[in-house]
Amino acid sequence: MARRFGGKYSPDSEQPPEADIERGQYDGARVDPVGGRANAMFIPAIPLVFMSLNDGAVGLTLGLIGAGLLTSGALLLREGLRAEAAYNARRVAKRPAFPRKAFAAVLTGLGAAVAAYRNDVLDAGTVASASLIAPVLFGVAAGALHGVAFGLDPMRDKGAEGIDSFQQSRVARAVDEAETYLADMEDAIARAGHRGIEARVERFQETARELFRKVEEDPRDLSGVRKYLGVYLKGARDATIKFADFYAQSRDAKALADYTALLDDLERDFAARTRKMLLDNRTDLTVEIEVLRERLQREGVRTD
Repeated sequence: MARRFGGKYSPDSEQPPEADIERGQYDGARVDPVGGRANAMFIPAIPLVFMSLNDGAVGLTLGLIGAGLLTSGALLLREGLRAEAAYNARRVAKRPAFPRKAFAAVLTGLGAAVAAYRNDVLDAGTVASASLIAPVLFGVAAGALHGVAFGLDPMRDKGAEGIDSFQQSRVARAVDEAETYLADMEDAIARAGHRGIEARVERFQETARELFRKVEEDPRDLSGVRKYLGVYLKGARDATIKFADFYAQSRDAKALADYTALLDDLERDFAARTRKMLLDNRTDLTVEIEVLRERLQREGVRTD
């Protein structure tokens, strides 16, 4: 008897709801915002140090100061790029309290100025006869080019219109604490030496961050999800630390299975709470629409 062909990719195939489809390993993966250009900013300090080794006390001191300023600027730039990426990833975010990229440009300009001043001192023979015009120009140019190449920090809050500042501050503190727990989990699971379980933790982190974003969009939901951002994630952090230390020594398959099952349960709980928040928001929207329609009808405006 003829039988209709069907399969996973057939139009009439029975698939689970979208919310229940298992995520891929790289779903939600994030690229490190620190790229090759930012890492290249560490290079100028290296030849500056080696060139200053045989230039006497003054030349060596100025060379080390310049190299330290350039390296500090490169380190601050890395942190600024990561802070900017976190700002861009959130729909509701406050501007960075400390403008890292702007200070990185200042430090880079100072480092270039000190390096140029070192050359002038060596050419003039004494510190008193060295000119400051060229070092200042080099420093200003280096700082300006740094700002053009990497941009400046976000200077205003994003998506905060109409949101109570006190509630937003409470949410920001709760999310920062939750992000600390996730970072501790990531650091701990790396000690287990199992790439598969590391990817599994990363997937749970993305699910948790979806809940974070929903709370940031509507701070009124904080009271309902505080235990998810605090108690549950703290327990997950502690369990991850214990598992990583134990599995790194024993390579116990049962411990791996138990920990994976724990992550599955946590991910389902976090995803379910996120979906509930979406349904609540949809209900609120429906109520607002119905209220508006009733007002229009009372005013004699037809909405057909």
